[in-house]
Amino acid sequence: MQTQATPLDIPRYAKTIEVSKRIRWDIDRDVIRGRGFDLNHTFLPDGLSLADELTFLNPAERRFLSQVQGRTYANMFGLVERFISAKMLDVSRDHWLGDQTALEAIVRLTDEELKHQELFRRIELLVAADMPAGYRFDVSANDVAAFVLGKCTWAVLALTCHIELFSQAHYRASIAAAEDLSPLFKDVFLFHWREESQHAIIDELEWEREDAKLASDAQCDQAVDDLIALVGGVDGILQAQAKADADYFLHVTGMGQVGERADQVKATMLRAYRWQYIVSGTLEPRFQAMLGRLVSAAQLARIQSALAPLSGAVPARAEALHAMSATVH
Repeated sequence: MQTQATPLDIPRYAKTIEVSKRIRWDIDRDVIRGRGFDLNHTFLPDGLSLADELTFLNPAERRFLSQVQGRTYANMFGLVERFISAKMLDVSRDHWLGDQTALEAIVRLTDEELKHQELFRRIELLVAADMPAGYRFDVSANDVAAFVLGKCTWAVLALTCHIELFSQAHYRASIAAAEDLSPLFKDVFLFHWREESQHAIIDELEWEREDAKLASDAQCDQAVDDLIALVGGVDGILQAQAKADADYFLHVTGMGQVGERADQVKATMLRAYRWQYIVSGTLEPRFQAMLGRLVSAAQLARIQSALAPLSGAVPARAEALHAMSATVH
């Protein structure tokens, strides 16, 4: 909690507008360009999928595991951008009759998030046309949004900042550096990264502005409680989707649902998802700095305690872990 209102950093809002105009892209003209997905290519790199840790997989199985996770990766971003766009429209209300530069920056962010939702719907259709039947992603974006938006704005902005910063770290530390990825998959997240890099700046500005509204220690504690509850909700989604994706992978590969190898696939899938969507973001330096500035030592300790059961969800390869936590923006 800050002790006084934070003045608007208009130059930073203005910079996001300038960049947004300069890098504006179109789904068909710039990203898809009439292409489909070649299943001879990997989708999600090992540094995110942890597929390389399942040493008993042959190359085709390892590639398929990356494709299953990559499909879910795209669907997860489409899912979270539903509540992100809704919340940013909500916080824009404070700027309606105020600074119009800040308002334009948030309106542009929301427009781009709506475009991203459409992009990921299109990607799911393209992937579904070629991958084996049986994949399921049954999470309702509206139900998730209703749960998230039921928490206080501070917590929602904290989660949003976490997501949009880890998306930057994933691209720069893992996806961009991978040489064997599907060209279309790589382009999807290149163009996504370009716009999300501006969104993360606005997230930080709005989160800090919201923090200045918290008038008491009790409000701050409740905000932290809400953030912990949101992380718990995310983990519940990950547990269900990891099970669905592991079952799909085991069925398609004919590996079977029981036995030591099946158990390893299931455990690694969940660990990979917790790494991708929770733990990697908590290690992101910008997020760590922002959170550390906005909460007390006691509140930070509560957050760390809540995250402790997930602390093992990291890559076995030290270089993959270090690359993510050392990402420079």
